[in-house]
Amino acid sequence: MPAFSYKGRNATGEAVQGVVEAATSNDAAGSLLGQGITPLEIKDAPAAALKKKEDGAGGFDLFAEKIEHVDILLFTRQLHTLMKAGVPIMRALAGLQESNNNKAMKSMLGQLRDSLDSGRELSMALARHPKVFTPFYLSMVRVGEMTGRLEEIFLRLFDHMEFERFMREQVKSALRYPSFVMMAMAAAIVVVNIWVIPAFAKVFQGMNAELPILTRILIGFSDFMVNWWYVILGGVAGLIFAFRGWTATPGGLYTWDKWKLRIPIAGKIILKATLARFARSFALASRSGVPVIQAMTTVALTVDNAYLAEKIERMRDTVERGESILRAAIGTGAFTPIVLQMIAVGEESGSLDEMMEEVAGMYQGEVEYELKTLAQQIEPIMIIMLGAMIMVLALGIFLPLWDLGRVTMKK
Repeated sequence: MPAFSYKGRNATGEAVQGVVEAATSNDAAGSLLGQGITPLEIKDAPAAALKKKEDGAGGFDLFAEKIEHVDILLFTRQLHTLMKAGVPIMRALAGLQESNNNKAMKSMLGQLRDSLDSGRELSMALARHPKVFTPFYLSMVRVGEMTGRLEEIFLRLFDHMEFERFMREQVKSALRYPSFVMMAMAAAIVVVNIWVIPAFAKVFQGMNAELPILTRILIGFSDFMVNWWYVILGGVAGLIFAFRGWTATPGGLYTWDKWKLRIPIAGKIILKATLARFARSFALASRSGVPVIQAMTTVALTVDNAYLAEKIERMRDTVERGESILRAAIGTGAFTPIVLQMIAVGEESGSLDEMMEEVAGMYQGEVEYELKTLAQQIEPIMIIMLGAMIMVLALGIFLPLWDLGRVTMKK
């Protein structure tokens, strides 16, 4: 829809200006008059698009500041506090804009003020920044506007986002230790093949004897690494780029997220953390008065797992056809018996939001416990892998030396 910049005066006679979307300039004037603004000047607004580009909405700047999750977390908390104190929304946004040190955040707050000044609702103004505000966030704000409980919704959103950040950090912690172990083992293999095995290969060359098959394999692989290291590096880099490109596709992301839940030890932690996010999001949406169908649509976007998101969407379709939430959840095959039991009790008692809150708290506790014992769970696997690697190296390197020792003793 075309945009028009305007200058005018409000009901108190104060000069105001901004941008309004309308089909024609006459429609823009009618919209402004409906808001209590007397337009003095209305013209096409190409400058608005230029301002948006200059503020960083367009183009790409490697060194430009970005709006992070913690910025929106603080924005939500501060907005709740200001609204609770009775500060008008426009004055609250102005104060947050002046006190913010993040240029991208400051620019976004300025655009929010312009949108509100042009007559948009807060949810519509936030929706103009889809990379910053999630559909779940927008849905909750929209519910707050309709019910008149916007202040309460912002507090609940803050608690939810704090929980989301905690669970994401827990998942990263779960994957950090096994990733470090695998990188350490890979580094050890590189060191052995580049420096250790070539030294023994020189000794074996002077033996003039047929080497065991395992030794020949180790020497051949070592020679390949020494002579073709750039091919290996290129192959590894190519695999990384290919993997990122694959996971950027819907099918690849779905397969990876499904496989991720089956990783030994770490997979169950990721599953519990994802189910905790689902339960907390569903409890918040249900408690805030969001209809069940709409709640499932928005919750599917918050679980951060394409595989489980597809299961939740399938669950939504089943409920939409008239089935109970319990039957829909059982049909997906994605939820644990504990979650299903809680859903059954919640549906029967009419306290589904409370049961989902219990599920979220329970899985949060389990994730914390699993992370504390993660090292103990991984140690046996690590010991077996290290033992297997050492055994292969020992047999490949020392078998020829033992054969040489036996031949020398016979002589």
